[in-house]
Amino acid sequence: MWSRVDLKNRAKAVLRTNYWKAFLISLVIAFATGGNGSGSSNGGRNSFENHSGVWNMPDISTGYVIAAILLIIAVASAVIVFFTCLRIFLGYPLEVGGRRYFIKSAQYDDNRGCFTFAFTGGRYKGIVLTMLLKGVKNFLWYLLFIIPGIVKAYSYSMVPYILAENPDIGASRAIELSKNMTDGHKMDMFILDLSFLGWYLLGFIAFVIGTFFVFPYHNATKAELYLVLKENAFNGGYWRTGEL
Repeated sequence: MWSRVDLKNRAKAVLRTNYWKAFLISLVIAFATGGNGSGSSNGGRNSFENHSGVWNMPDISTGYVIAAILLIIAVASAVIVFFTCLRIFLGYPLEVGGRRYFIKSAQYDDNRGCFTFAFTGGRYKGIVLTMLLKGVKNFLWYLLFIIPGIVKAYSYSMVPYILAENPDIGASRAIELSKNMTDGHKMDMFILDLSFLGWYLLGFIAFVIGTFFVFPYHNATKAELYLVLKENAFNGGYWRTGEL
């Protein structure tokens, strides 16, 4: 078994030597994973006053309204497609590279060149396809209900870490290993993530930008968790020497 306190203490020990580099890496991971964001817009209502003092809406042709709606749909679709492609073809490799950095740091190994890792040595295609399959499977679970989607998100959460160590392992095997690693640990993993909520709220109060400084701590802790789950899975006979 593992405890949140132990994982966090190990993460803190690692970050004492490379916090600012980990901070920059975490910003890239946040970009690669489509970090949470929020936005709001305020709309105004325009009206026109006629000579009698009565307020009326302007007479707008139905054709113009339809054309405007179609234009909005087209622009929105183009934006969605663009960011989806960005997430798949750039975000996935960068995320795996970022996870590799934190794994290497947790083991006090050479962590240089992690962001080029996925783009060299013929690894790119396997990483993108595996991460895409993971994303599609998770999305389909979310279509059922929110709770199954969240559960499966934790079940597949070790895939980028597995790819960071063995990008040639294959999509089916990476997902299978992730499921084996997280079996019986998903609730504890959820509670581990919740334990960072106070830090994120504190960072939000600090002009929002303070949340960015929590990312390295969270990422380093998750890398420590991966190493523990990896060892447990090996002891349980779920993977063989040379696979990871």
